[in-house]
Amino acid sequence: MLSGCGSSGGGGSATGGSSTGGSSATGGTSATGGAPATGGSSATGGSSATGGTSATGGATATGGAPATGGAAGMAGNHGRGGGGGGGGVGVGGKGGAGGAAGGTTGSTGGAGGSTPAGGASGSDATIVPDPSWACGMTKGIPSPAHGTLVFRASLQVTATQDVGATQYGHRRVLDIGGGTVTGSKLQATVLKGGFDFELTLSNGVVELEQIDVLKASDGTLIYLRTCGVAPSGTSEVRIVPDFEVATSSSLAWLNTGTFAGTRTVDAAGTTMELDVYDVSAATAATSSVTIAVPSGAKPQPWDCSTMTGGKGASVFTENVTLGSSLSIGTSKRGNRNIIPITGGSVSGKVNGTVVYGGGDYQLVGGTTKLDARYVISSNGDFVIVRNCGPIGALVPLFETRADGPYAFLNANNFVSSDPGSGSGGVSITFYERQ
Repeated sequence: MLSGCGSSGGGGSATGGSSTGGSSATGGTSATGGAPATGGSSATGGSSATGGTSATGGATATGGAPATGGAAGMAGNHGRGGGGGGGGVGVGGKGGAGGAAGGTTGSTGGAGGSTPAGGASGSDATIVPDPSWACGMTKGIPSPAHGTLVFRASLQVTATQDVGATQYGHRRVLDIGGGTVTGSKLQATVLKGGFDFELTLSNGVVELEQIDVLKASDGTLIYLRTCGVAPSGTSEVRIVPDFEVATSSSLAWLNTGTFAGTRTVDAAGTTMELDVYDVSAATAATSSVTIAVPSGAKPQPWDCSTMTGGKGASVFTENVTLGSSLSIGTSKRGNRNIIPITGGSVSGKVNGTVVYGGGDYQLVGGTTKLDARYVISSNGDFVIVRNCGPIGALVPLFETRADGPYAFLNANNFVSSDPGSGSGGVSITFYERQ
């Protein structure tokens, strides 16, 4: 739903434009303490080893705990990436850190190899996003642990809007209520009003996009857009952070760095942790996990819509209230200005309120562009809005529950007025696109 990760699909005027393997490995080496270690599970539907060497079960566990090797590969993959040697946890077909070479019939067994698409992986593997991904590192996101830690951020999750099953998957929106950033080169606070747009696909893969504004200890404002992906069965999301900070700032190195990291949420759903690493000198892992959007599913858009058209019938009108502008300044993509969204009302074929949070992440100067991100709430239903483009050619994208009262918005066949004067902010009307 955004432009390429860290790349803004829009910006806007400073006038406040919100618009908005498979071989069996049972019976491996016994663990110290008598508990048998388990190596890679048999691949579902995969061929069994025919006289090959079974996996050793990885490093022996101490204290009687069984060592876990590679878990089962997907049906028909004949144990691809199985093996489970070397003691690392392998889920979804990726062996620990190697395994028995050979022994399986058909696809790759033992050490190395990619896991089946959508399967989970060990933390060392490179994650290769789906071809629809437009958020940087399209050829693979390396393990952050191969880099150097830049900072850790602890964020407060103040609310979670469960949008439900949309046209792309199951969507949740996590509201960021602030936080802290600590690191040897960066200390900052995270301003409240950020959003984490988390999408779970039908195959269990997680994709997310998060937008935050940081305020460094010296007062410098930083625009942070984070995209992430996690294979099925993995709670830790691999992220690609992208920063925009004034080129005149001592923190301008954030504009040009190469970063990857992890994003986790605690069991209570109230605290989010981001660990960000410099991976510019990281060595790629020999194993990889390839992510795939399920066959026949509609990939979520990461960029602004480029559709054109005239105004047809009116659909609904918003009065969006705004906070004070936050100027990032001239950065790598131009002059970034952010106008926080603090609430508002909605009337017409959609009735409800605008949720506090998000903003218009504008690029000002030359061809001024808007890129407004926010959420509408209506009687327990939620509509995610992204309204972006140059003044005079704004095109909104909507996402809401596919079986909900506003499912017609998912067709995304609409255009937007330019923002006009409204009570405490701006007024915007959306129209059917002709």
